[in-house]
Amino acid sequence: MARDWELSPYALPLRALSVWGRCLLPLVIWYAGGHAVRYALLYVSTVLSHGSWYQARLVLVMFLFTLVVMTSLATTVGMLHSVRGALAEIRARRSEGAPDEGILGALNRTALVFAGIYLTWGLLIQDVDAFAQLDVFREPDKVFTDALFNHENTQGLGLVSLDVKVSLIAMAVAYVVRWIFGRIHDQGRAPRVSGMLATFGELAFTFYGLNATLRWGNEKTDWIGGRTVVAAYHDWMADAKAGIPGWEAFWSFVGEVWPHVIQAVVFPLAWLTVAVLVFGAYADDTKTTIRGTPLEVVAVRMNETHSLTRSALARFTGGWTSRWVPLLNSLRLTVRGGFVLFGMFVLCYMLLQVGGDYLTRAGRYLGDGDGQPYLWMVTGPPVGFLSDMVITTLTMALLATTFDLAATRTREQAP
Repeated sequence: MARDWELSPYALPLRALSVWGRCLLPLVIWYAGGHAVRYALLYVSTVLSHGSWYQARLVLVMFLFTLVVMTSLATTVGMLHSVRGALAEIRARRSEGAPDEGILGALNRTALVFAGIYLTWGLLIQDVDAFAQLDVFREPDKVFTDALFNHENTQGLGLVSLDVKVSLIAMAVAYVVRWIFGRIHDQGRAPRVSGMLATFGELAFTFYGLNATLRWGNEKTDWIGGRTVVAAYHDWMADAKAGIPGWEAFWSFVGEVWPHVIQAVVFPLAWLTVAVLVFGAYADDTKTTIRGTPLEVVAVRMNETHSLTRSALARFTGGWTSRWVPLLNSLRLTVRGGFVLFGMFVLCYMLLQVGGDYLTRAGRYLGDGDGQPYLWMVTGPPVGFLSDMVITTLTMALLATTFDLAATRTREQAP
């Protein structure tokens, strides 16, 4: 039986610091190793994105970029898995005779939902920015030499320059990989890495598809803008602004507030979802997520409808469920531990993000070397790496502790 103060939501920061201190070495090893692999893949990608056989090179670049995302998945899962021994919920499971799952099983289970969260909530933007920045800074004078000799500059464009036809062929191959290993994963058959291979296929399919869409959109900008539907949409929006009082003010307010909601609530829940997956207390289907709520009655009624109705509704709501159901599951798990716990979790998460910015600025200020010119180009990368390592490892400890506290409180309250 845990002591009362240990179950208090207000103990979350102290418990997170305790977990961080006890598991600091494996957290640092996973973080450093993952970032070394990620940097190597990004560097090779930028080198391959220039030269002869340009389109063939870009196919390989997109392949390597997919591996970059998979590396981020493995690093995150590895850091979370390394703190399992410090969690009371995991120790309670072991005392009940539950087998201790290896990291491969956690990766296989986490991969597909991680890909859904990564793609639907725009987390890939960070990796795209990292690719473009590395490609530019690897040869900072190339933009000037290309302009001087009238050469086309392709720096930072390796992820968006693949030909539409080549992209479609690569999409088809990636879809086949996704379909085959997705079926194997859903049926629970070997190989054990089927979930990761299905995730790789899904990510590759999405990246090649985004490239094809962007290329086609750039080529057909005038054609798209002249379509009747597009013109009617712009006319309708103009009429709404003119005829509905407060329309523009309302959407301006939403546009200002929504990004903060994403940063302060959605992103913490998204990462908490990954943590819940790693620790093996997750429901990825809507039926389990809404069990015990008023929505369960609606779901029962829907199951009594015609099969065509259910199929049409499933297709219509597929994007919504893939985006929101994982987050709702994590929210429900956290709220079971109390609304105060959820509030403390979000508050601590945002304090870490803000503190990380100040930590980076302080490190760069101290490493400025009394204002010596261009020294920041030498001191900036290690300062950024160390700052990000501290904040990321603390965030992983916070995620693990939040899950542990919610699960332990639920266990203690159970009859």
